[in-house]
Amino acid sequence: MPPGPAADTMCPMTTDTPPGGPGTGDRAAAHDSLSALALGDSFGERWFPLSHGPGNVAGAIRERRLPEPRHWPWTDDTAMALAVFAVLDRQGEVEQAELAREFGERYTADSGRGYGSGMHQLLPLLAETPDLWREKADALFGGQGSLGNGAAMRVAPLGAWYAGDPERAAAQAALSAQVTHAHPEGVAGAVAVAVAAALTADRDREPPARAELLAEVAGHTPHGAVRDGLLRAAGLAPGTAPAAAAAALGSGYRLRADDTVPFALWCAAGHPEDLTEALWATAAGLGDVDTTCAIAGGVVGGRTGVADVPAAWRERAEPLPPAFAA
Repeated sequence: MPPGPAADTMCPMTTDTPPGGPGTGDRAAAHDSLSALALGDSFGERWFPLSHGPGNVAGAIRERRLPEPRHWPWTDDTAMALAVFAVLDRQGEVEQAELAREFGERYTADSGRGYGSGMHQLLPLLAETPDLWREKADALFGGQGSLGNGAAMRVAPLGAWYAGDPERAAAQAALSAQVTHAHPEGVAGAVAVAVAAALTADRDREPPARAELLAEVAGHTPHGAVRDGLLRAAGLAPGTAPAAAAAALGSGYRLRADDTVPFALWCAAGHPEDLTEALWATAAGLGDVDTTCAIAGGVVGGRTGVADVPAAWRERAEPLPPAFAA
């Protein structure tokens, strides 16, 4: 879908530069989250073909019919998540100039993964001059920076890396977002997703109820439209259907963080130990389906991994590059 002002949609891939050092966080949870993010991205992307008509797509989702064709490629959501994971694995934390370089190099190696207009403008510059990331990101969209959902879509593995430490996840997520998304709402979207992933991936804690988790995430999220959306999501009545939640919260049609993150996290928070159900619920909201499914998948997957997803999904979804094997 075409990006609007100050928004970027990011969708299929990357280079196979292997992650380096051991890092200092919960690598296993982060890798599980990365695998689930890529699966959700691949699954969600297949619901885009508009030639089938939105009614037919919604019906197929209700009937749990797997999307065709049988090969599900992932998009820029996964490509940029790979860059985040690689930097964490080498450095143990976000190093912004290095992350800018990773983004730029992966874009240069494979720019056809569905990146939005803002990233087509920014990432080639980061490949050439990564140390100037702040100047380049600040200049996007007439100097207001991007408030799109691109920083949020890639950040769940970072949150899982800091499993059980939502404060550190929030701070590191903000650093990761600023490299490409200078607008405060773009940053807030990334903070919310990372905090949700850090809380969900904490296997020493029982998953809280949906409303409780969303309220806790909102408490770590800067004031603004994303936080307001999280509080609305927390207040939705029990039993609300995904389509109704999407209508109330937005599901990414505007490609903005505040129009994407609350719904994706509402879906994840409702199924914190069932990745398959979380992804079906998220897809039912339509909208920017690859991105909402990448977010929900990454949040839930840091706790569950992908082993319990039906084998047919794993067979169809494009795997991670070999260098990112567990």
